Amino acid sequence: MKKTPGLNNSKKESVDDINKKIESFLNKISIKPGKLNLYFSAFVHRSYLNENPGFSLENNERLEFLGDAVLELSVTKYLFGKYCDKPEGELTALRSALVRGKNLSDIASGLGLIDNLMLSTGEKNATEKARSLILANTLEALIGAIYLDLGFDKADEFITQNIIRTNIKKIIEEKLYIDAKSEFQEKVQERFKVTPRYSVLEQSGPDHDKIFISGVYINEKLIAKAEGSSKNIAEQKAAEEALKVLFN
Repeated sequence: MKKTPGLNNSKKESVDDINKKIESFLNKISIKPGKLNLYFSAFVHRSYLNENPGFSLENNERLEFLGDAVLELSVTKYLFGKYCDKPEGELTALRSALVRGKNLSDIASGLGLIDNLMLSTGEKNATEKARSLILANTLEALIGAIYLDLGFDKADEFITQNIIRTNIKKIIEEKLYIDAKSEFQEKVQERFKVTPRYSVLEQSGPDHDKIFISGVYINEKLIAKAEGSSKNIAEQKAAEEALKVLFN
């Protein structure tokens, strides 16, 4: 089990110390806060409140809910205006690639959100999978805080600079937006006139950290198999491998 770096300080920080850290972080990302408590809340994971029931601020889940919607609108607006020649289906795939959890987690890590997170002792020792989800959710909560404090234009600017422009070129050039399962199904139906099917071959681990191995079949023949932290991820990876086996 991997420990989350930057979150294992033995000395408990005061509210003033945390405020200073958050102000310093916001300055680094060119945000001048009007309501600092909003940003403070964006970094409060619900597990922290379980250990600190008298804490005065709420957790970041409501801000995450709001930030998720702001993020989707901002990305949609950008893609709609930038790529006038692309059909709806391709725009949807590009948006999904930009806002998927792994991409948001990587961005959050690069921005240094992890240094400001307020977690319980247990969550400080989270697995890689749990940490990735927490980071992605915190980035969405931060977007929600920016929106509430400074409005959509500032949130849109932050999203465009840190999420869209830093990723869109690579996503398009490497075709990371293409759904492997959809591509494999289309090619199999064209060549073999059948639809591929998927099956979970193995699963292991506790409920909060399961590992799945899924296989993809044409008729009854196993073409490829792969491992993932969810059935969908395992199936996507199996489809990627199957594309290499049959069509590369």
